[in-house]
Amino acid sequence: MNSNRRRRFHLWAMAEVHVIGQIMGATGFSESSLFCKWGVHTGAAWKLLSGVREGQTQVDTPQIGDMAYWSHPIDLHFATKGLQGWPRLHLQVWSQDSFGRCQLEGYGFCHVPSSPGTHQLDCPTWRPLGSWREQLARAFVGGGPQLLHGDAIYSGADRYRLHTAAGGTVHLELGLLLRHFDRYGVEC
Repeated sequence: MNSNRRRRFHLWAMAEVHVIGQIMGATGFSESSLFCKWGVHTGAAWKLLSGVREGQTQVDTPQIGDMAYWSHPIDLHFATKGLQGWPRLHLQVWSQDSFGRCQLEGYGFCHVPSSPGTHQLDCPTWRPLGSWREQLARAFVGGGPQLLHGDAIYSGADRYRLHTAAGGTVHLELGLLLRHFDRYGVEC
């Protein structure tokens, strides 16, 4: 068997997940001119067949109300041999001032739903507070503490030791299509 044919057979023997949707926008942040950096994290048994694992929205400054609209598309196609390591979206919301300087407004994550269909998700965010000096500097100069390792966004052990402040909420709309899960004894 040539390698192309082997690869096709190998992928056919795996369950597939299609995630199609958008990062609609964000509300509840104290700053305006917001943008979002996003990424998807999966376990070792998952293979990304098409799409990109990370991206960034454009900057939006709300004119009416506090909703920053991004309508940023997400289109991912995964193959997997197991449910362990189900996809999670991790988000970073940033603000940009009139000089083009960027400041972290919040981290957040949410699990991709495991049932087929369209889902509306609201992802709350938080940011590290830091010391009182760092908080004072953030208020007058900008900047502020950031995580050294992005894993702390969704790993509870490290996150619960941090002093944090609540941020706003990121709104997502995700559609899921599941394929070949019945072959592995998973009912959808």
